[in-house]
Amino acid sequence: MHDSRLVALLSEMVSLGASDVHVSAGLPTCFRLNGALRSDPAHCWDNDTLRVMVLSILSPRQAGMLEADRQVDLGIGVGAERFRVNVYFARGGLCLALRHLDNRFRSLEALGLPARLRALAALHDGLVLVTGATGSGKSTTLAALLAEVNRTRDCHVITIEDPIEFVHENGRSLIHQRELLADVPDFPSAVRAALREDPDVLLVGEMRDLETIRTALTAAETGHLVFSTLHTNDAVGAIERVVGSFPADEQPLARQRLAMTLRAVIAQRLLPLRDGKGRVAAVEVLMVTSAVANMIDKGRSRQIYGTMQTGMQDGMQTLEQSLAMLVQGRRILPDIAERATPNPAVLAELLRGGIQR
Repeated sequence: MHDSRLVALLSEMVSLGASDVHVSAGLPTCFRLNGALRSDPAHCWDNDTLRVMVLSILSPRQAGMLEADRQVDLGIGVGAERFRVNVYFARGGLCLALRHLDNRFRSLEALGLPARLRALAALHDGLVLVTGATGSGKSTTLAALLAEVNRTRDCHVITIEDPIEFVHENGRSLIHQRELLADVPDFPSAVRAALREDPDVLLVGEMRDLETIRTALTAAETGHLVFSTLHTNDAVGAIERVVGSFPADEQPLARQRLAMTLRAVIAQRLLPLRDGKGRVAAVEVLMVTSAVANMIDKGRSRQIYGTMQTGMQDGMQTLEQSLAMLVQGRRILPDIAERATPNPAVLAELLRGGIQR
């Protein structure tokens, strides 16, 4: 049974609308509200108390991992709410990073994402990547795409997650969600096993190493639709990350494989709304046309940004175009948009001249 102090903390987290909570032995707890940290000295526990709280949510196996690896990841549920938990040590003391997983499914439009992304759920093969920093809403976007699959298609979906964040009930699709360590030992072996389980759609929680990337590409090459995530800031960076994960002598073939399998990259970041009441996603979208596939194959990925700038008719948009639309729609402040882009001059030109749709 979860420690009552931890349950009370999580309940307060939900009532405040905090996305994250940071708990450190001997220090005030910090809540992240609308992207900013707020300290709360009312919640402060010593290391011994924090250990009791932590052990109440760990299985014996997870407790052993914490002692051996000095950190452990897990997912927990309290009532109808789910949370992702990372327990670790800092300067010898226990710490927790807690994230509230808002498991209310929203449509792509409700998330502020382009409605045309719905077409990605209808694909029958290939790789779709969602990229962004930690906390940028990648899991929420993937959940919306998977919910669209579940709503519209008669197929078998297998997810491999660390941990399971959104619980999907069967709709039109049959969905099996598998969690790292609880159900499978690691991402690569889980993907290989999934290919023997008659899947139509695979969700690979994160392509965090070369072996996972290899197996995800194989799955996409063999007639499956694969959704996954990467920690990169933009679409071009995602392509370079995948190719760069391979040894130098394998990179030409990796480019060729990626050019053949990649269907789209969604790169996003969350920004505070103009009124300070919540956040909104700024989204870069790359759709892999034959021209983009050729650029990937030939190692000319830096030319892709220009194609995105002029590719709105193909469903593409750059980060700067997304930011300009958010500013012009009075969703975010201009200075927030300027700080979010690596190309402020491009953004300024768009704000002066408007968006050509």
